[in-house]
Amino acid sequence: MTAELVRGQNHPLPETRLEIRVSVGKPIVAGATLSDDRGKVRGTDWVAHPGSPTLPGLEVPRQAAADHRLAVDLGAVPEAVHRVNVLLALPVGAGGPVSFGSLAAPFVAVTGLDGTEVASYTITDLDAESAVVALELYRRHDAWKVRAVGQGYAGGLADMLTDQGLPQAHELAGAINEAVARGLARSVAAPPPRPPDEARVRATGQTAAGPAGPGPESAAAPQPVPAPHQPGDASGTTGGPVNYTHPGRQTSAPPPPPPAAAPAEPGRAAQPVAGDATGWSMEERLYNQVWGMFEDLARATAAYRSAVDFAESRMDQELDKVLSDPRSRIGNTGDLAREAARTKHGLLVDRARDALDRDLDQLAAESGVVEPALPMAFAGWDSPVWHAYRTPMEIPMALRLGDLHLPERPDLRIPMLVRLPLERGLWIDSGRSSGTDTLADTDQLRRLAMDSAVAHAARLLAVYPPGEFTVHVIDAAGAAAGALSPLVTAGVLDGAPAAGAAGVSAVLAKLTQRVDLVQMAIRAGAADALPPDLDTAEQLLIVNDFPHGFDDRAVTQLRYLADEGPAVGVHLMLVADREDAAEYGPLLDPLWRALLRLTPVADDHLADPWVGHAWTYEPPMVPPGSRVLKQVLDQVAHARRTGGR
Repeated sequence: MTAELVRGQNHPLPETRLEIRVSVGKPIVAGATLSDDRGKVRGTDWVAHPGSPTLPGLEVPRQAAADHRLAVDLGAVPEAVHRVNVLLALPVGAGGPVSFGSLAAPFVAVTGLDGTEVASYTITDLDAESAVVALELYRRHDAWKVRAVGQGYAGGLADMLTDQGLPQAHELAGAINEAVARGLARSVAAPPPRPPDEARVRATGQTAAGPAGPGPESAAAPQPVPAPHQPGDASGTTGGPVNYTHPGRQTSAPPPPPPAAAPAEPGRAAQPVAGDATGWSMEERLYNQVWGMFEDLARATAAYRSAVDFAESRMDQELDKVLSDPRSRIGNTGDLAREAARTKHGLLVDRARDALDRDLDQLAAESGVVEPALPMAFAGWDSPVWHAYRTPMEIPMALRLGDLHLPERPDLRIPMLVRLPLERGLWIDSGRSSGTDTLADTDQLRRLAMDSAVAHAARLLAVYPPGEFTVHVIDAAGAAAGALSPLVTAGVLDGAPAAGAAGVSAVLAKLTQRVDLVQMAIRAGAADALPPDLDTAEQLLIVNDFPHGFDDRAVTQLRYLADEGPAVGVHLMLVADREDAAEYGPLLDPLWRALLRLTPVADDHLADPWVGHAWTYEPPMVPPGSRVLKQVLDQVAHARRTGGR
């Protein structure tokens, strides 16, 4: 039976091999410290954190996530260790919450490796603290116990480590924050909560309101009729001619998913249904369903990998026991014991694989139903929905940037959806990565990266209403003329790709001036005073072969656009090899971290926000020989010329 602890309460631990599971709902950092009988951490090598996740008997996650699993083997920690403290902290500079008081109470559970819960603790009464000691595992007369601590620190990691007697606390806290920032840069962000009930106001002067209130809704339900916009500020709360927030969604609980067409027979799993998730519209239900599939696959795989680790650890312990007993070295006793240990290992792994296969088969069946039902913005380039393309009347919830899969089932692809408008710029990495063929040359990778950038840009142009999205290109050396030809030929760019130092300077000056003007208008609540010739559509700047053609001033302007642009409708798509910018050193580190890194070839560089698996990313390339990209861009260009008619 699980012991539900309160602050200060302790509970005996029945075994030394454990998992500690943490759930908060928002990405946080999890770590642990080892301390001696006086409660002192003797050095940085007694701290497990994302930058150094393993210590003897201890392994912690490598990045910030909403859910964590920490592996603990108390029998393997050094003899000098008397306490293991489990630490939680909020990421610094990630744009998220700055104190635990704004989050749901963190939940921490100590479990056996088979998932059986030993003790749990909900950390309440947190306020301004940004770091907290959640639990303490401690020795008592050759046995181990767990104590609920819940000690918070408003000064963050540095204060917490200082309190544990670590002399290098501030230096280590900085190193941990840097490691977390690198991890966040490769994370696929979880879906944000629904914004307040607000209007989507654009330069057209119309508002796309959400449904009036909870109620049943089918896929064929009529959409709300746009209402005339009312004058107001540009922040989006009361309307105005510039508003780059997502279309308004109801803050009240959405209606439940529609029931399946027929109930499942007893003993059989329910048949999957497209749109089987909560949401006000079919688009929202499908979006939430895709994210649910992503999360289900992450957690099912985590459970399988944990079970396999347990089986291997158990086998290792049994083999060590056999080898340490001199009697087993005589006759065939040792051989029989080793064979028995391997048999147990095989049975445990097979049992875990059977459970995983059941989950994966169900997810594959769901994917087979959901994929054909996805709307244009969520669909792959090979979907028939693109052959019936018409320019949309409103901006969709999200955009598909590719597919994600795990090695346990490579054919089970989960669409990678990101919310619109983009909250982060995109970095198409044209350098070598773990997924790059060793025979691939540099020029080939650059061509593939630019082809990928064009495909992403075409999708963005296709899913925005006419006049709502503008694309600029900087190609300083003119090296991407071939890749850019679909955009140039169709006439969907704002102008010819900028070349040379003068072209780079002109485009950056134009966009930085636009960011400044819109920011000032928003702060002053005077969006109606913007110059009449200002293009209030969202802007995308594609930069090829960065930093070629960039001087120090241009680099500073680009960093400014990456940091300040998304909030006022200016987005960046950088096609670059980080090695080419090595001369700038750490100056550009914040730029790389601010962008979501994508690759032009399959690569396992992205992580989920729940358990931090390394997911293989597949870019959304157009099928060979397909004319769908040209047909879509031609229609986009026609709609731009005719105003959508």
